[in-house]
Amino acid sequence: MKLLNHTTKYFSILLIILISIWAVVFYFAMLDEVYDSLDDGLENQKELILQAVREDPSLLFDTEFGVNNYTIKKTSQPVSEHFYSDSYRDTLMYMQVEDEYEPVRILESIFEHKGDYYKIKLITSMVEEDDQIENLVKYLIVLYLLLISSILLLNNLIFRKIWKPFYDLIGHLKNFRIEKDEPIKTKPTSIDEFRLLNLSVEKLTEKSRKSYLVQKQFIENAAHELQTPLAISINKLELLVEKNELTDLQSQEVGQVLDSLGRLNRLNKSLLLLSKIDNDQYIEEERVSFNEVIHRTVENLEDFAVHRGVAIYVDEKEQIDFKINKDLSEILMLNLIKNAVIHSDKKSQVKIEVARNSITIKNIGENKALNPEMIFKRFSKNSSNKSSTGLGLAISKAITDRYQLNLTYHFSGQHEFAIIFP
Repeated sequence: MKLLNHTTKYFSILLIILISIWAVVFYFAMLDEVYDSLDDGLENQKELILQAVREDPSLLFDTEFGVNNYTIKKTSQPVSEHFYSDSYRDTLMYMQVEDEYEPVRILESIFEHKGDYYKIKLITSMVEEDDQIENLVKYLIVLYLLLISSILLLNNLIFRKIWKPFYDLIGHLKNFRIEKDEPIKTKPTSIDEFRLLNLSVEKLTEKSRKSYLVQKQFIENAAHELQTPLAISINKLELLVEKNELTDLQSQEVGQVLDSLGRLNRLNKSLLLLSKIDNDQYIEEERVSFNEVIHRTVENLEDFAVHRGVAIYVDEKEQIDFKINKDLSEILMLNLIKNAVIHSDKKSQVKIEVARNSITIKNIGENKALNPEMIFKRFSKNSSNKSSTGLGLAISKAITDRYQLNLTYHFSGQHEFAIIFP
């Protein structure tokens, strides 16, 4: 949910609470005003009737409510002055026009005329409370909808303009790539908070970018500086062996040194590759056919597999195309398929299944499951192979994580590695 809509949600809840409270207060205040107005009208009408009685005593015999909406009946002398005061009450009266009972307001009072005492009752029609409440609720709903609509309009027209520097900054951060030599450039704003935020983000990203470039350059230089003496050492030792001037024992020891240097060379290349993957240095991406990558990899490993007495079988049920760096896709499949070949029993088979959203590589090897918590860890080796660097599966895991793919391991009598595509 966006920030503006999140704010509107709380505004809406607050408004409905406030409007509900206001509606109750307004209803009783309005009802009080209506009663005051009705009571004033009844009192004024009473004074007019009493004045008319003094001029025309025949009005004293209006004992039923008629067109004048009052009655006058003779009564006994009140026992106290309190009974002379006006009293008001609400009741129901049958209305012929509506053909139902409607609420009315009644004024009762006692007056004296020529030594006799009379009780006068006056009535006036009232607004029905249920209709009044119904109308009030309708108007409140309309008011609430108008207020919410106004807030939404205000958010979209005014707040969006006010928050534009913030959304511009979010857009820059979305497109920011630390591996690209493009620092974030924010637009100037007159709002202090946004200006401070822009300045802080610019400084933070620039510092991170410089640190990344320094680290990248260091790794490349270190890898290059290591690669050169390693290559020279290996070449010189190989030339020394080829001269046949060494004893068998010396040749054996030189061979061991060559194996160690070869492993160190592979380790250096693997660590450099991991570093490049972690630092997102493989920027170029394209739509890659994994079916074609698998066939090229199998073809390249054919002689190696035959040498180890392992057959590779590809079962293609679907075509899988995915946007990825082409070099990384080939490294991924090479590591997984080569790993299956290396750890397979002789005269067994490596089966590669290409399904709708997955690639599964199965092989028969050691008859027990590998540790799922350690299998993708760096320098974790599950075999006694001294030439292994322990980084093959770690590199595969880094590649799949880089592209939000899921690399899983399962053992069901045979070892199964699966790449799950989204």
